[in-house]
Amino acid sequence: MKIAMIGGGIGGLMGALYLTKLGYEVTIYEKEHKLGGRMAFVERDGFRIDEGPTIVLLPEMFRDLFAQAGIDPESIELLLCDPLYTIRFTDGKVYTKYPGRERQLQEVEEQFPDDKEGFIRFMDEGQKRFDIGKPAFLEHDFVRKADFWTFRNIRNLMKLKPQQSVHRLMENYFRDERLQLAYSLQALYIGGDPYRAPAMYSLVPFSEHEHGVYYVKGGYASIIPVMEGELRSRGTDIRLETPVQRIVKENGRATAVETAQGTEEYDAIVYNGDFPGMNQLAPTKKQKEYTPSSGCVLLYFGLDKVYKDVNVHQFFIGDDYKEHMQDVFVRGQKTENPAFYTFHPSVIDDSLAPEGKSVLYVLVPVPSGTEIDWEQDEEWIGRILDRMETLSFPNLRKSIEWMDVRTPKEAEAFGLFKGGSFGIGPTLRQSGVFRPQVKPDDTDNLYAVGASVHPGGGIPIVMQGAKLLADRIHGDLKEGGGS
Repeated sequence: MKIAMIGGGIGGLMGALYLTKLGYEVTIYEKEHKLGGRMAFVERDGFRIDEGPTIVLLPEMFRDLFAQAGIDPESIELLLCDPLYTIRFTDGKVYTKYPGRERQLQEVEEQFPDDKEGFIRFMDEGQKRFDIGKPAFLEHDFVRKADFWTFRNIRNLMKLKPQQSVHRLMENYFRDERLQLAYSLQALYIGGDPYRAPAMYSLVPFSEHEHGVYYVKGGYASIIPVMEGELRSRGTDIRLETPVQRIVKENGRATAVETAQGTEEYDAIVYNGDFPGMNQLAPTKKQKEYTPSSGCVLLYFGLDKVYKDVNVHQFFIGDDYKEHMQDVFVRGQKTENPAFYTFHPSVIDDSLAPEGKSVLYVLVPVPSGTEIDWEQDEEWIGRILDRMETLSFPNLRKSIEWMDVRTPKEAEAFGLFKGGSFGIGPTLRQSGVFRPQVKPDDTDNLYAVGASVHPGGGIPIVMQGAKLLADRIHGDLKEGGGS
């Protein structure tokens, strides 16, 4: 049976791997000149740095999903980040996160002694929530809404505190506002507002200590050639620079894909992209309004030195973090002194730059869906560089060989919904059963996968979504057609 995969991002590639392993014939349509979507490199003058995702969470799940797809997980080298990362506050306090509970407890005792017991409770209760949340919500789709609204599921859901925000949940554990921030900022990993994203996303900061934060040797985007090579070895038809113009529907069934080269029929069609864009290819009468995730201003650098004494990952908190989040998610305006994240992988990977040199990446959370011209505001970017030089990267400007800037405008032009970097936002009304599903509507043989589709954003989570997709398609086609 023939399946069309529209889009060659991580969800599309993993979906194709699972489906070809099940014996299906898959054709991938990719509008760009290469696969990977937002998993790509910025490359210049012998330097190479990840353009998009940088943090590997849930390493065992990551490896296991690759193994299930038929790829040897040992072919992808993961390096533990130890420390996990540092958080630098405006008052000079530096809080370092470590893998494992004991070392972190020692750090809490030294930095925030009044919150020792709160940290212990956070980890103990986080384990219980993780044991509930992973099998109940990550490993099942909710194509049939009734599968979600069961007594057992509702009972489990209530234990995840969805009615609270991540930040509000952290107030239950930590007295110090800085720790509340340190254990809720992870909502930003998937473009969510820590003050509004449901508390189920508190599984992320728990998982960081329990399972570690990892880095892919060679860069996260180096997994794309591994996946592409495996797919080509299976005879997968990969059509680059071939945008799909329309998904053909007849009598309530998706039947064919139309490109500039013509129309081809398929037994199933999968859309891999920011979900709101699917309506352009297969319009529906009911068009739902979606809230985008946050946008990012991204700065990429090639440096003439390595800052060997800094951690791979660092977070720098601005003057008023809560007001910054209001600017990003509510007011849609620029924050003059924002929080930001830095990624300096050359500390543990010398393959990314010429000898003795390094790469550096800076991410600033900003509003999506605005007309702000970030790139032209040299003064705003300059203030970020000033803080970096003062706090962690001395004489940074003198070390810069080149710098690239990417903004939400480029993200939107690439196809990301309203310039948001992480798909639709992880709000309560866009999570779980309320998020688009792998089979998003009643059109037979039409499916979806990606960060905007349940179970959500983050590379291992999108990979899990691709597994749900393949299982759903396989079950539907075995029954003789769409569900």
